[in-house]
Amino acid sequence: MVYRIRVILGCFFWLLTGLFHPSGGFPGHPLITDDTGTQGKGGLQVEVNGMLGHDRDGVVTQKAREAGTMLSYGLFDNADVVLGIPYQHISTKDRGGSQRHRGISDLSLELKWRFYEGNGLSLAFKPGMTLPTGNDKKGLGTGRPTYGPTFIVTKEVAPWAFHFNLGYRRNENRLLERMDLWHTSLASEFEVLEGIRLVSNVGMERNTDKTSNTHPAFIIGGVIYSPTKSLDLNLGVQFGLSKTETDYTIHPGIVFTFNFE
Repeated sequence: MVYRIRVILGCFFWLLTGLFHPSGGFPGHPLITDDTGTQGKGGLQVEVNGMLGHDRDGVVTQKAREAGTMLSYGLFDNADVVLGIPYQHISTKDRGGSQRHRGISDLSLELKWRFYEGNGLSLAFKPGMTLPTGNDKKGLGTGRPTYGPTFIVTKEVAPWAFHFNLGYRRNENRLLERMDLWHTSLASEFEVLEGIRLVSNVGMERNTDKTSNTHPAFIIGGVIYSPTKSLDLNLGVQFGLSKTETDYTIHPGIVFTFNFE
């Protein structure tokens, strides 16, 4: 019981921290898979997300916390520019002791362009890059810019919506990691009641560790509650499907939308 209370309080703490320490977040939180939706010209979306992850591999235990804000602004009706500013806290413990590192991680900058829409099907292309603003010596960044595109598909069949992502990232880094990475994932949303959606997400990406061909795979289950058209409250729980993925991660978040047109 005490452990569960600590987990809940931890999530609440890191969600509040995100309000004061802007950071990167996940698109369509708590989903990792992005959708083709844009804000419309002059629209602004602010995502404030928290993350509490726990992973144990033998005698090594790692706890990762992140407080994040992602800003999406509508350049046109079908195109957004997206800025993510991540703040991380990483704690690692083994038989030799423990280490803790915290600070701003690598900033991200993306452009989402929805180039097709019809009959409930929409397609988007999202190129992006990260800037080496995090301290790579402390595990908070790659030390070099990374870049790559993501192809996005959304299909809506009320009350369902499905999203598919296929992406590539050139992982330039100073950490001796793999440089050519891929990501694929599939998500679904189901509107059970007006303003309440159940969401699920599965995916896999190439392992950054050159010595391993066991790629991180995950599954997420969560809920999104929209009390108004301009406010979303969400919560998701992620589990690792492979040994190289974090054992479990809790994702609380809040989303605000504005329009200045």
